[in-house]
Amino acid sequence: MHRVAVTDADKAQAALERAVRGGRGSGSSDFDLNPQFRPKVQTLRPAGVLVPFYRDTRGGLSLILTQRSSALKHHPGQIAFPGGKVDPVDTDEIAAAMREADEEIGLAPDNVEIIGTLPPHETITAFNVTPVVGLVREPFVWRPERGEVAEIFSVPFDHVMNPERYVVEGRYYRGVKRHYFTVPWGPYYIWGATARMLRVLADRVAS
Repeated sequence: MHRVAVTDADKAQAALERAVRGGRGSGSSDFDLNPQFRPKVQTLRPAGVLVPFYRDTRGGLSLILTQRSSALKHHPGQIAFPGGKVDPVDTDEIAAAMREADEEIGLAPDNVEIIGTLPPHETITAFNVTPVVGLVREPFVWRPERGEVAEIFSVPFDHVMNPERYVVEGRYYRGVKRHYFTVPWGPYYIWGATARMLRVLADRVAS
């Protein structure tokens, strides 16, 4: 009887599927570390982002992220998932995430196996963001959308899925200090909403 070798990618994928499909809990927010700044009333707009993992050349999983263009009005230069607000052409947040991933990085919807979604994340910019966790089926050519995406890069699964890698930092904004999660990788400063949503997933994987 032949035994099938279990790779690091297989183990990581299994952990990811357990975390997404079996996890419970409430959503996250930009106000988690700064509850005093939460507005009493805020009308939230639905949005979806794709959290795309793929099997890398190391034999494990890696996460694809983007660096936003410095010319953008909102969150210029920040690290982000491919995704955006739900448009009239979208049926739901998953559809929005898949459409935006195709537009922003060239990842076709039929090349993604959707594992599931995480609870929504409320942003300070009044979006209710649903993280859609997916696995890229086949290698594809990364194609950054001109004008919106400055760079596409990847981070190893073991780095972003380790809660101990996350550090709470702070900076002054309009004279008031605000705190946020960070999980830097090389020259990439991953922070804010992106880091907060990843921390939710990392806690589930580690539990």
